[in-house]
Amino acid sequence: MKINTYKELVVWQRAIELVSEVYKVAKQLPKSEQFILISQMVRSAISIPANIAEGWGRNHKIEFIRFLNIAYGSSTELETHLIIAKREYSKVNYAKIEKLNLEIQKMLTSLVSKMKNSQTKY
Repeated sequence: MKINTYKELVVWQRAIELVSEVYKVAKQLPKSEQFILISQMVRSAISIPANIAEGWGRNHKIEFIRFLNIAYGSSTELETHLIIAKREYSKVNYAKIEKLNLEIQKMLTSLVSKMKNSQTKY
């Protein structure tokens, strides 16, 4: 099956879903965290699908792989923010974000591996 746009990539779709979930959790955190933890969580979450899209748009396999790796880095950054948030605000439910983020990490790892072993552009 040929993928015509990054929007068809399941990993990008899951990453968009993750952003929505991060926004939902962010609304439950105290206003005092608006420019600190919330800002960092949202920024790192948004970076995941944005880097997938940007890498795709570079129209070159090596560049796509590079941006997939950057997206993975943003995912681990979000993971760290969640660890901190859970310690400080334990009454908030982070389970859906954690599950989605782990799924995205696995998908990115798999996609990078497939891209490295593929002879095609995408």
